[in-house]
Amino acid sequence: MSTDRIIDWHGCPPPSPVILEGSYTRLEPLASVHAAGLAAATVGRPELYEYLHEEPPTNAAAVLAWIEATTARTDLLMWAVVDRTTGAAGGRQALMRIDAGNGVIELGSILWGPGIARTRIATQAFALHAQYVFDTLGYRRLEWKCNSANVASVRAARRFGFTEEGTFAQHQVVKGRNRDTTWFSLLDHQWPDVRARLAAWLDPTNFDEHGRQILPLGGDPPGPGRG
Repeated sequence: MSTDRIIDWHGCPPPSPVILEGSYTRLEPLASVHAAGLAAATVGRPELYEYLHEEPPTNAAAVLAWIEATTARTDLLMWAVVDRTTGAAGGRQALMRIDAGNGVIELGSILWGPGIARTRIATQAFALHAQYVFDTLGYRRLEWKCNSANVASVRAARRFGFTEEGTFAQHQVVKGRNRDTTWFSLLDHQWPDVRARLAAWLDPTNFDEHGRQILPLGGDPPGPGRG
């Protein structure tokens, strides 16, 4: 008899556009009100979009148009990453490829601008979504996928506790270039340990008066953008 049978599995609810509160950041469902902050963080910085599917915006109007198009989509939910100190949106991230029946979901389309990348804000933004996915919605698997050439994203996945599962060679053609995609997963039974490590790292006592970490979470800090 198989030992991998799951008893009384009924799937998970899909994610909802809820506000997720942290001590350093707040995840707000993406809206036009975030256009100014995202424009300030991204316009004139094409390097942030090197591994993302969309082209870099050239002005605030382009950012607003992208927000309007993205919020009209039904295949993902996008949140703005808001710095609680400034009140401005310094990045964005989405829950996508949602398979509620099997309890599988991906955190993707991540862009953390220079004001929040490699800071407590970005790490807590990840933690808030992971907590929502596992503790609130009851998903079994959280995925992270990135262009294999995106070294910063690969390091971030490892730092956050994801397990590397392999590479899909010639997975996509993005902006006229081949994309090999590296897949990572974080599973429900792994989450309690990761959650505890994140909580310890994000504790205010883990930072000096200049906001620098005292004890590392593990690996290298996350990079500015990921796709």
